[in-house]
Amino acid sequence: MSMSKPKNPGRRRFVLRSLAGSLALPGLPSLMADTVDHNSPVQSTRGAGTGARRFVAVGNLLGFQQKHFFPETPGREFEETTLLKPLAENREHINIYRGLDHGIRGGHFAVHTFLSGVLHHESKNRRDGNVTIDQFLADEIGKQTRFASLTVGSEGGIHGGCQMSWTKSGVRVPPITGPAELFDRLFMTESQQRRSQMINENALQASILDSITEEAGSLSKRVNQEDRSKLDEYFSSIREVEKQLEVRRRWADQPKPEAPFEKPANTNTVDDLPMLYELIALALQTDSTRIATLEIGGSFLPQNLGIDKSYHSLSHHGNDEETIAHLITLETYQLEQFGKFLTRLMAIQDGEQTLLDSTAVLFGSGMGNGSSHTNSDLPIVLAGGGYGRGEFKKVGSGNRNQVPLCNLYVDIAQKMGVQTESFGTSTGSFS
Repeated sequence: MSMSKPKNPGRRRFVLRSLAGSLALPGLPSLMADTVDHNSPVQSTRGAGTGARRFVAVGNLLGFQQKHFFPETPGREFEETTLLKPLAENREHINIYRGLDHGIRGGHFAVHTFLSGVLHHESKNRRDGNVTIDQFLADEIGKQTRFASLTVGSEGGIHGGCQMSWTKSGVRVPPITGPAELFDRLFMTESQQRRSQMINENALQASILDSITEEAGSLSKRVNQEDRSKLDEYFSSIREVEKQLEVRRRWADQPKPEAPFEKPANTNTVDDLPMLYELIALALQTDSTRIATLEIGGSFLPQNLGIDKSYHSLSHHGNDEETIAHLITLETYQLEQFGKFLTRLMAIQDGEQTLLDSTAVLFGSGMGNGSSHTNSDLPIVLAGGGYGRGEFKKVGSGNRNQVPLCNLYVDIAQKMGVQTESFGTSTGSFS
């Protein structure tokens, strides 16, 4: 089929499937065009792995009981609260922050800002949209590993899917939903025949992208300013697909690490949580990725911990003591598993230091008070990666002394080797 420029682009539809679903161009009134794609080269350097900086973020949807989470005394002499007891073994390797947030409201509909600081519906005119810090870092350093990042979570619950990770073009990153799938991603190597087939598929898709890019370049010169803006947004999405394609091409004929144990079965999020943490630790250790997120979301069912209530209804506790006790049980379990993850990273040698020394691990939520559904005063723990100093840091509240959580993300990015002075709603750097 000829790839010459059509007189009426509206009659032509380009749809590239299998990388990120179907890619469809937004309506362009000035040309009545439908679909265009774009392509660009991606660096193919492979990192050494050992001693490299890594980042993991863990978030839950409904926050933690603030009175039982935050200490009172700043510095190294902070109290061991009920919810911090599970982290006692890791005390010297964590920092706890109080007073950090994004200065926004929205309850459930703002939880997705945890790693971005930007509401999705307000991100359209921002250069980087509502990109989350994990995807921001993945864009910069993700090309060095098989997986630029790993997003793990559930697609159930009140939010309609995992809300942890978002790209610069405002696309939600779909999660890996269980340990079985995550295991396959990390360790199941395709047959030689399938790898050869994938190489051929990648070459074909690259050829299609090249042809479409040429035609899209001509199209962009003939649209009005409004439609050119729409094309720019669309090309931003396409660039993310290009990166996926380039990574697939580079790793298609490379075997994956040998599996250290048999493939686990999916059970439920509560019982699967230890295995998900273990697989994330192995992903870091094998340098399969250097960036991962884990959302403890709507599929985390209290029934699996012997509590016959829904997590969401419990969060509206109204200061009922029994309900709060149930919530503390759920939250304690989450912090216990997080603490074991930190201990696991400390046990893994990474060159002359431990894997925890190489990895900044963020734990928290985009929800501050689950009962009143406020998004201020977020619970934040940051471990390893040069942050573990055994301190409680309490920053000022209110407009005068407010420190955006994104300031901490700027510091994380800089420690990861990314040259940036800003991220999201940051006003500077903070650690």
